[in-house]
Amino acid sequence: MVAVPQDLPGSPEYLSKLRYAWRVCSVTSLGMVLIGVSGSTLNVALPAVVRHFRADAFASGWVLLSFLLVNTASLVFFGRVADLLGRREIYLAGFALFTAGSLLAGLSPGVWFLIAMRVVQAVGAAMILANGTVIITDAFPPDRLSQGMGVYIGTLSVAQLAGPTLGGLVADIAGWQWIFWVNVPAGLVALTWGAFTLRRAPRGPRRPVDAPGNLIVFAVLSAALIALSEAGSRGLNSPVVLAGAAVAVALVPVLVFVERRSPNPVLDMRLFGDRMLAFANAASFCNALARAALVLLVALYFQAARGVDAVTAALGVLPVPIGMALASPVAGAAGRRVPPYALSVGGALMSTAGLGALFLTVDPATPYWIVGAGLFLCGCGSGTFLTGNTTQVMSALPAGSMGVVNGFRLMIMNVGIVLSVALTLSVLTGSVSAGLRAQVYAGTLSRVSPVAVEQLMDGFRNAYAMLFAVALAGTLTAALARTRRDPGAP
Repeated sequence: MVAVPQDLPGSPEYLSKLRYAWRVCSVTSLGMVLIGVSGSTLNVALPAVVRHFRADAFASGWVLLSFLLVNTASLVFFGRVADLLGRREIYLAGFALFTAGSLLAGLSPGVWFLIAMRVVQAVGAAMILANGTVIITDAFPPDRLSQGMGVYIGTLSVAQLAGPTLGGLVADIAGWQWIFWVNVPAGLVALTWGAFTLRRAPRGPRRPVDAPGNLIVFAVLSAALIALSEAGSRGLNSPVVLAGAAVAVALVPVLVFVERRSPNPVLDMRLFGDRMLAFANAASFCNALARAALVLLVALYFQAARGVDAVTAALGVLPVPIGMALASPVAGAAGRRVPPYALSVGGALMSTAGLGALFLTVDPATPYWIVGAGLFLCGCGSGTFLTGNTTQVMSALPAGSMGVVNGFRLMIMNVGIVLSVALTLSVLTGSVSAGLRAQVYAGTLSRVSPVAVEQLMDGFRNAYAMLFAVALAGTLTAALARTRRDPGAP
């Protein structure tokens, strides 16, 4: 009897590894569900939170931006810490911290306590996100990685599908606190199943964490976000905007200086000397910048411009996550025959087309089927792009640098997400007077006057135009991320 090599499909070792890989996928998918539901519920239910606390425009924006800022700035840090202390341990600690932050957020006595608990959630989410993709990559055989990645990313789509509806219903029926408390049972289930399923993996070499680099990255992002979030309301000549921009620009050369001399830099550009990795990550940044604020933008469109309630707005944004939920697993299955590069470019093209349709038809009286078609196309494009791009990058990484490089990859994507929300809100609210901006966040602007709504529509047109231009740039960048290993490459 001829023995079957251990690394070949059909061998007992291969099948055993595949069974374990799908169990791991169920754990990491729970993490994506937890984070995806949390973000998408709040995007729709933000007006209910703003009305409850009577928050001003600045605090309203930072309910979202505080999470994105801290999560982005700590991703590479926790990628390095996981290499040192154990990926399983950091991953499970992230579940525990995110669950505790969600519980306390629902008990918030004021808006700034809520923002502080969003920071706690962000740290837990960074622990989860910095390790989930690496855990998936380690668990799956290379020939099945695209399938696992498609399911993993598809669960985010399912979470974003359920999240808006859940957020609208919870905000209208149970109260804003349950927007956060729904995360608690899900977090406990994820923590228990993860502790039971995940195996301990060998730890990486004990190299020091780049604390100065992490702190400077955090400072640069904080200054840039303050400048961007205030530019729309205060104007480009505002001292706050100018000071934030000046601090961010001044710290960039300091960051480069520190990172060049660090033995383990948080931003190790040597790992991205490969042409494909550089362009693939740039395309990921553009896609995140064009995609991240779309559900929030459309939810505000339905509530502030059309005057509908949170539940109706939640139903209105569903084509985005439906498109992602359908496209991600299909792209993952197709990845066994279609190169990840082709999936990435095709997805970017679909997203660009969808945003172009939304830009050309934005108006309070636009028939919903037109809006829904544009949103669905955007969702399909994002699901396809994320599956192809993630597989393309992770398949090219050496095993010894996966934790740090994946953290850097996610940080680049999250910088795009942070800037997307900050820029979109700034461009959107910059079209109305300072006295009306809080009513945009509260979703009550349509009750003021038709003139105010028309002013806001200028903001929507400008925001869609900006997102379309970024998506187009991302498509061109994705097309440059081909290597000579890709089929059909010159």
